[in-house]
Amino acid sequence: MSFPSVFVSHGSPDLVLHSGRSLDFYRQLGTQIGKPSAILVVSAHWLSTEPIVSTAAQPPTIHDFGGFPAELYQMQYPAPGAPALAEAVKSLLIQAGFAAQTHPDRGLDHGAWIPLILMYPDAEIPVTQLSIQPRRDPAYHFQLGQALAPLRDQNVLILASGSLTHNLGALTRNNFEAEPTDWAVAFDEWISKTIAQRKIEDLLNYRQLAPFAIENHPTDEHLLPLFVAAGAGGNQPVQLHSNFTYGSLSMASYAFA
Repeated sequence: MSFPSVFVSHGSPDLVLHSGRSLDFYRQLGTQIGKPSAILVVSAHWLSTEPIVSTAAQPPTIHDFGGFPAELYQMQYPAPGAPALAEAVKSLLIQAGFAAQTHPDRGLDHGAWIPLILMYPDAEIPVTQLSIQPRRDPAYHFQLGQALAPLRDQNVLILASGSLTHNLGALTRNNFEAEPTDWAVAFDEWISKTIAQRKIEDLLNYRQLAPFAIENHPTDEHLLPLFVAAGAGGNQPVQLHSNFTYGSLSMASYAFA
C-alpha cells in the first residue's frame, strides 16, 4: 500500500488535555490514513547538524516541555521501535548524498508522541524518528523528503510534525480557543493557497514571499518538516485540517499523495 506523506501541526503539548476540533481531527486521522506497518516521524523537536535516525528498540517517551499539568508528564507512548526502518532510512539518505547517522536510543519527543497518542492510541505500530537540520534551508529539507519517498510504497507512513505558525511570544496564553490574529491567518492562508496551486518554488521561498513570514516563524525549524513531507509526497496535496489554538498557533495539516 502506498501512503501519503503527512504534515501535522502538533500544537501545544497540552492539546491532549483539551477538547474541540483539532483534538477530534487527530482522533480520526489514523483511521482516515489507515494502518501502516511502521511510522517514520520527522519532528521539529529533534535538531542536529546532519540527519540522525533512531534505532531504539523501545523508544522512551520524552517529556521535553515545562510548566504543564502533572498528568501530561505521566503520559507514555510505549510503541515498539523500528530499527530495520531506521537502517533503511539511513541507507536511502546516504544514497542521496546526505551524511546520515543513527542514534541507538533516542526516544519520541512531544512532536512525535502527542500526535501519535491520538492517531494510534494502541501504540502497537513500530515507530522511529528522524531529526531535522535547523541550519539548512527549506530546499534542503525538500530534497531530504525526496530521498525518503520510496518508503511510501513500503507501507511506511512518513509523518512530519511541526507547526504551520510558531511564535510562542505571541500566543494568547491561558485561552486555548482565542480568536486567531490577522497576521497568523494571512500566513496560514498563503501557505494553503500556495500548496493547493502546487507552487513548490514559492513555498520553498516562503520567508521572502509569504505575508508576515518572520512574525509567524522567528526561526523556521517548526516549518521545516512541512518541506520534508512535500518532498516525500506526490503531486496531489490535500489540506486535512484548519484551525487555530491560543490565538496564533495554526493547527493546519496536509497530506501529499
